[in-house]
Amino acid sequence: MKEYLICVDSDGCAMDTMTIKHVRCFGPDIVEIFGLEEWTKPILTRWNDINLYTRKRGINRFQGLVQMLTEVDETYLKIPGLEILADWVNHTTAYSEANLKIAIEATKENEILRKALTWSQKVNININKIPDEEKIEFTGVKEALEKIKTVADLAIVSSANREAMEEEWVGCSLMQYVDCAMAQDAGTKADCIRKMIEKGYDKSNIVMIGDALGDYRAAQDAEVSFYPILAGKEEQSWKRFSNQVLAEIISKKYTKERQKEELDLFYGNLKED
Repeated sequence: MKEYLICVDSDGCAMDTMTIKHVRCFGPDIVEIFGLEEWTKPILTRWNDINLYTRKRGINRFQGLVQMLTEVDETYLKIPGLEILADWVNHTTAYSEANLKIAIEATKENEILRKALTWSQKVNININKIPDEEKIEFTGVKEALEKIKTVADLAIVSSANREAMEEEWVGCSLMQYVDCAMAQDAGTKADCIRKMIEKGYDKSNIVMIGDALGDYRAAQDAEVSFYPILAGKEEQSWKRFSNQVLAEIISKKYTKERQKEELDLFYGNLKED
């Protein structure tokens, strides 16, 4: 409806839900589903490190699962059929439970795939058990979305579970600012952005806001601009966007050189894995 489009990631970017989900749900459920209780502490520490503090922050849950199980296989316990799960992750068209179910039906050696599905479903159940009062947006997000809506269309572009994502945004009264919500069932983030481009937006008028390297790569793949939300410095990042960067975008001053200044801060804020 407007000339400009701002795409926003959800977990760890707009919503302060990423850390709590990994600490309480993703990691502990891997330990339980794959019978890794003997190595609980090092596995949970490593899972959180990969998904929260390194440049792999924000990778899809199934990609993270394969990396974690590969390290478990090499260090603690052999994981039968791991190559089957890795092959699915490397070739699926969408990292969704629906696609995983199709793969389970298509192969006889599917125990590892079934475990991966059970893990993902259990994660979703446990995420839903997190009290609503703990699923909140970062300080400054609501104000930023209000400003965005005066000059641009707004789309959520997330790799999270759609039901959980929408519930969180509705619960925080943020969905009123959203024109389009796209989650893991809609394809990769780059594909989601491309679908928006097909609606008629000029690529030069689209910006992806994200907190992870995958968000930046999605923006690169779709040939649009990127603005990073820095992990641990989310409030400052959103305030800078509201008070400075949004105006730069609209006035065409958020150039590649200007973006690089933000990227330098972004890279320096995350550990190499």
